[in-house]
Amino acid sequence: MGKRILVNAGFTETRVAVLEGALLTELYLERHSRRSIVGSVYKGVVTNVLPGMQAAFVDIGLSKDAFLYAGDYMANLGDYAREMLGGSEEDADVADVDLDEVEPKREARPPLEEILRKGQEVLVQVAKESLGTKGARVTSFVSLPGRYLVYMPHTRHIGVSRRIRDEHERDRLRALLRSLNPAPGGFIVRTNAEGRGEAEFAADVEFLGRLWSQIQTRSEQATAPAVLHEEMDLTFRVVRDLLSPDVDEFLVDSREVYDKCRRDVQALVPALAERVKLHEGRTPLFEAFGVEKEIEKALRRRVWLKSGGYIVIDHTEALVSIDVNTGKYVGKRDFEQTVLKINLEAVGEVVRQIRLRDLGGLIIIDFIDMDVPEHREQVYRALTRALAEDKARTNVLEISELGLVEMTRKRVRQDLRSLLTVPCPACKGAGVTKSDATLAAEIFRAMPAKVAESEAREIVVRVHPELAAYLEGDARDALQRVSRTLDVKVTVQPATGRPSREEYEIHVR
Repeated sequence: MGKRILVNAGFTETRVAVLEGALLTELYLERHSRRSIVGSVYKGVVTNVLPGMQAAFVDIGLSKDAFLYAGDYMANLGDYAREMLGGSEEDADVADVDLDEVEPKREARPPLEEILRKGQEVLVQVAKESLGTKGARVTSFVSLPGRYLVYMPHTRHIGVSRRIRDEHERDRLRALLRSLNPAPGGFIVRTNAEGRGEAEFAADVEFLGRLWSQIQTRSEQATAPAVLHEEMDLTFRVVRDLLSPDVDEFLVDSREVYDKCRRDVQALVPALAERVKLHEGRTPLFEAFGVEKEIEKALRRRVWLKSGGYIVIDHTEALVSIDVNTGKYVGKRDFEQTVLKINLEAVGEVVRQIRLRDLGGLIIIDFIDMDVPEHREQVYRALTRALAEDKARTNVLEISELGLVEMTRKRVRQDLRSLLTVPCPACKGAGVTKSDATLAAEIFRAMPAKVAESEAREIVVRVHPELAAYLEGDARDALQRVSRTLDVKVTVQPATGRPSREEYEIHVR
């Protein structure tokens, strides 16, 4: 079974699932009330320059000012090419470019405060969504994706996706693009371009050149802050970036969205139009293919492996840790073979979960310790092979003697957990709450001070119903001792509607 793309068009959000065989590998979600702004181009106003951080805040018309690093504004073109060739969301694996054509000499950068000033207008593109308390990250180096090409007006080179491995094909694509005498700027030939001809390239070159001209014209006419170009909606981006000959089916569960997708496919890749189909079954599309269950699993901390082992995924402020455990699997041969088998099985599931949950930033994978160097190398090779299919840019360090792998993955948008969940109102995101015994002891310690403040004859304790049951049950003897010692009546009142077990009130009468 090949690859399949499923589009679920809901009333408030659109979800897109990518299945490889029967496995869910990627999930995209866009809420109608808040579309993604990654890729959108703005005319902004610098609101503050921070010399100590070599960065600036830019007002682009959003609730939070965007963040512009010095390297994203005044990096020489060689740096910019290296960034683009390291990967992007559109094509993570672009390489094989002579950077000397881009910038023969590396020049020292002047301080940012000498180039940007408060109140200055700048043209920027959103590189990362606003995450948590941080505003969006922007860059002044624009990249505009088409179906087969990515146009970068500020560079002067032609790159080819690393996933196109045939050298003759790579040379043909470069020569073909150069023969079109495209507009000034640089181009990246995307993976989808493999086997394509002059007509497809010419259409992309014309479209992207016209789009950049429109952005420049709007920039001259607009008053900052203003949006100059909005990235297309999720279904269009999926057709443009993900629909390829290796996709067997593109299923949509809404007639309206199906008609739109057909029009987009006819415009971008008409040869694949027949693969776009309307799901008309009674069972909801995501349920029919088991996607809903996989999404629920993707929100869990523990993920089981077929062998009986499991992985545990934890989020911290600085990084994501993924721990591999033997679980119920005891193996059939020696211990080292058992460990190797679980680690190799875990590699596939770890990478699938990274892609599915869209984990980014620093990721630490703690494989089960392997004493045999060849086994560590085997697991490392399996990990790099699996990550080669990931569109996001990754950087993986070799596995250590302790079985640890440090890697980074480009963070562009919120991860799946942040999109679908909010911190628990009971634990405030900590993952734990104080036990009944701990809370009871805390309340008992607070009572003497309350009595000492006044000539109280009664203490009223309002607590969560579960804690009230504990105080009147297991802690009844202690409650009576407190009453006798302080010479007051103690009344416990369950407080309904109190979400947190840790919240309580002590009143004196």
